[in-house]
Amino acid sequence: MADFTKREILAAPLLGAAGLSSATAAPRPAPKIPPGRFDASVASLETYRVPDWFRDAKFGIWAHWGPQAVPRQGDWYARFMYVPGHPHYDHHVKTYGHPSTFGYKDILPLWTAKRFDPDALMTRFAAAGARYFVAMGVHHDNFDLWRSRHHRWNSVALGPKRDIVGAWKTAATRRGLRFGVSEHLAASYCWWYPNHLYDQFWPKLGVAYDGADPAFADLYHRNRDEPYRNTPTSWYTVDADFHARWFDRIRDLVDSYQPDLLYSDGGLPFGAVGRSLVEHLYNGSIRRSGRLDAVYTCKDNGTGSFHRGAAVQDVERGVLAGINPLPWQTDTSNGDWFYNAAHPYKTATQVVTMLADIVSKNGNLLLNIVMDPDGSLPPQSELLLTELADWMAVNGAAIHGTRPWTVYGEGPTKTTAGMFAEKGDYTPRDVRFTTRGDDLFAIVLGEPSGTLTITTLAAGNRHEPRPIRHVALLGHAGPIDFRQTAQGLTIAVPPTLPTRHASAFRISYA
Repeated sequence: MADFTKREILAAPLLGAAGLSSATAAPRPAPKIPPGRFDASVASLETYRVPDWFRDAKFGIWAHWGPQAVPRQGDWYARFMYVPGHPHYDHHVKTYGHPSTFGYKDILPLWTAKRFDPDALMTRFAAAGARYFVAMGVHHDNFDLWRSRHHRWNSVALGPKRDIVGAWKTAATRRGLRFGVSEHLAASYCWWYPNHLYDQFWPKLGVAYDGADPAFADLYHRNRDEPYRNTPTSWYTVDADFHARWFDRIRDLVDSYQPDLLYSDGGLPFGAVGRSLVEHLYNGSIRRSGRLDAVYTCKDNGTGSFHRGAAVQDVERGVLAGINPLPWQTDTSNGDWFYNAAHPYKTATQVVTMLADIVSKNGNLLLNIVMDPDGSLPPQSELLLTELADWMAVNGAAIHGTRPWTVYGEGPTKTTAGMFAEKGDYTPRDVRFTTRGDDLFAIVLGEPSGTLTITTLAAGNRHEPRPIRHVALLGHAGPIDFRQTAQGLTIAVPPTLPTRHASAFRISYA
């Protein structure tokens, strides 16, 4: 199977001269792009303003999906299959063979996505409350999921033989969702260093992995002395030729699909080269519509650079502290980043309460919905989408199109700010506030019963001195009894709640 796969891969067409192996490529000059309102300076990019569509959307769904799902082992398979002692390596040797003879290049044709139906999936995503959708463009595995003009390792030439990004965009447009793409390519050059190595024990001592084969240098990269150490100083390569190739490929992605949102996994990479790409994204949006509708998200995590105001800050599996003055985004997954049956899955209650907490702090939630390698949904993702659709049908008014109040909420459960600090369970005393026009929404993160007292809404409180005149429970047809005193707003909770998860009260003033 490996021999057949090698013949197939070597026969794959090179789409343009830039598809040549990076091992033989000569450095190229800095990119030239059309001028516009923005230039590549930090000062210019910091004049950016987040478009209203993103501020109104609040909830997006992401398909963090690609060939690394094939082994069903979870995230970073392409890297750890080359690391002896790691479970991914053990699985790979047992299932496929040693990575000297069956490497990641041989996984790629196995990803056929035979049950991938983007229209049906997008219908589910829109019903679940998503107002924007983000497709994986390229992960650290250096495999483009579109009709790439600069890279022969792409989903049109290999695997599904299909333009995955293009199919996603067509489906999102039909359902009226804003469309985004994610790029994880910038870290790939160093991240994938182990594919050049070899086992250091018998019986394969010194046998090189397939990444050492120069025939595949354009997939596995040419670095032999620049390993990825998972530190800020080694996250991105200093190789200027790779910087130029990154720019060419991501510009191709942007120009071909004109996304409303571009996500980089890490800080803004490669200095002026990365800033030129963001400049091109913003100016292209203005040229097409006469207004700036594009969003660029990246992380303030010590990798690359982050210029506050020039981009939307993305916080992986975490939150910011309090109400941030600028819109921001959490990205997370309902399970592992790629399909992994052994990984725990989030419940609808966990997702809904996370969403309410983030929105109350001026953020958006971008949620990956785990997909099976074949493009279908595992039962856990099916159930989550069904329950989110039920909840959003009742409570979406407290989420979409809202803005933060003067305080984000109250309650005993404290969240920890920063990446990889997701909070699990909340109590009925944990409340989050959002506003729309003159209405205030109080979203109760636990399941209240009997009476509920919101102390922040005490009579004459400093946040809103006007007396409360009306309280309604979204999804509940009958009146809601309440009393506002100096101790708080006390609400008589109906014996039956309209939704199984968080409950949202609409509060009106005189």
